[in-house]
Amino acid sequence: MTISQQPAPARSDLTLTAPAPAEATADSRHPFRRQGYLLTAGAVTWAAAMVLFDLDPSSRTGVIGYAFGSGFFQVGVLALLWVLWQTNALGNGRIAKAALIVETVLLTFAIGSTAADGLGISDLSQPGWALLDACWPFSMFGMFLIGIRIAIAGKWQGVRRFWPLVAESWAVVTIPTLIVFGPAIAQVVAPLHLLVGYATLGVLVATKPAQR
Repeated sequence: MTISQQPAPARSDLTLTAPAPAEATADSRHPFRRQGYLLTAGAVTWAAAMVLFDLDPSSRTGVIGYAFGSGFFQVGVLALLWVLWQTNALGNGRIAKAALIVETVLLTFAIGSTAADGLGISDLSQPGWALLDACWPFSMFGMFLIGIRIAIAGKWQGVRRFWPLVAESWAVVTIPTLIVFGPAIAQVVAPLHLLVGYATLGVLVATKPAQR
């Protein structure tokens, strides 16, 4: 028996192939699809509730239906806040993160107020309930400020940079309309603004690429 000092020749009958790249999925291309469509669905549902039950429903059925619609929308806005956090849409600083945390807390309390209205257990004559109810308009005004910050920060590109400001101007457009022109005009402006603003924003979020 002899021991060869020469290396074994390379096998010519074997070929090495690189693994095929993983095929991109819809979720990897558009990672915020679910959150975006949830926002769109919530905006459409609340707009429909406004049309069906008025801005200030008088019947118990109307109160429940309106609370469901507005509550669904609020959950959609929570999903939007999560996307803003994940994408650093307001910037990378601590103040930007703190603003999103404060807004999330306000919106969570607003959802609690909406649920209490739907269940018929709120009493706005009591300071605690009145303060809880105030979280809803405060949170909507906060979203308007967030829309301004998104446009300034420039983390989102193209129409997505400015459309949040269009959507989140809902409170600063609808409330003055109600005060100046009355409920008849506001009844048209409020749901229309939701559809043009937030429902469209939801689609933009759902189709947002991972990198932009």
